[in-house]
Amino acid sequence: MRCPFCAHDNSQVKDSRPSEDNTSIRRRRQCEGCGARFTTFERVQLRDVLVVKAGIDGTELRREPFDRLKIEQSVALACRKRPVAQERLDQLVSGIQRQIETMGDSEVPSKAIGEMVMEGLRQLDSVAYIRFASVYRDFTEARDFEAFASTVREVGGQ
Repeated sequence: MRCPFCAHDNSQVKDSRPSEDNTSIRRRRQCEGCGARFTTFERVQLRDVLVVKAGIDGTELRREPFDRLKIEQSVALACRKRPVAQERLDQLVSGIQRQIETMGDSEVPSKAIGEMVMEGLRQLDSVAYIRFASVYRDFTEARDFEAFASTVREVGGQ
């Protein structure tokens, strides 16, 4: 594993343990070059999946490798300053990744991934759900928020 500080190629694993949601292994490493310590996460990847994205006009298609980090960032942004534990966010993202990898398809439409994220956030936090929907569904006016928010039921008495 390459050191993120000095780019040395070798590091020693000092500690390994399962992550909170048991979907990855957390490893503490120490660089043999500079001695810096850093953390890595090892996850199971069932298959390589390509995400199919529609172009601006809706017809042009482009494909790119599935990137878990993009979902993590989107979910974290939607839940920013909300009372949602990081562990719950990790569970949501891991669940979506598992769904995608076990679908049996080597290509998944980005729209399907967006709908999975929407459903997960709907069950997690209503404000995060509306935030994500505002970007995902491209709200352009306050009326769009009002109409969408009126269809949302509060989750867990929040």
